[in-house]
Amino acid sequence: MKILIGGDHAGFPLKEHLIQFLKAAGYEIEDIGAFEDDPADDYPDFALAVAEGVAGGRADRGIIACGSGVGASIAANKVKGARAALCHDTYTAAQGVEHDAMNVLCIGGRVIGITTAEKVVAAFLTADYSGEERHNRRLAKITAAEQRF
Repeated sequence: MKILIGGDHAGFPLKEHLIQFLKAAGYEIEDIGAFEDDPADDYPDFALAVAEGVAGGRADRGIIACGSGVGASIAANKVKGARAALCHDTYTAAQGVEHDAMNVLCIGGRVIGITTAEKVVAAFLTADYSGEERHNRRLAKITAAEQRF
């Protein structure tokens, strides 16, 4: 599985840690930045790059780290085909994939500890979309909404 990962200065330390964690677990990682801790950078740049890459098929899933994860989630969801959510627990991270076909995980570098972040990321990456009729029906409504707006 190929993972795109990005984050701003507030998510930079967590992003750097997660890259090593994911590589050790055998995932193919593409780091889209930030490549240094620069307080002048802006989370939408990284969130949009990750979301566009995932929605465009460049990677299977994406992970974005910013300060709280909220801004990254808002920005990523502006990309057609990206289904991003802020998750700081394993249940939400797994269920977001299983029920909602979430393909981008947003996480707050200033909110979550390293050990919990590892568990949340693992839950996100090991979950599979259920494909159940009710979930497909709901996903179709979201896809249709993307065409209207």
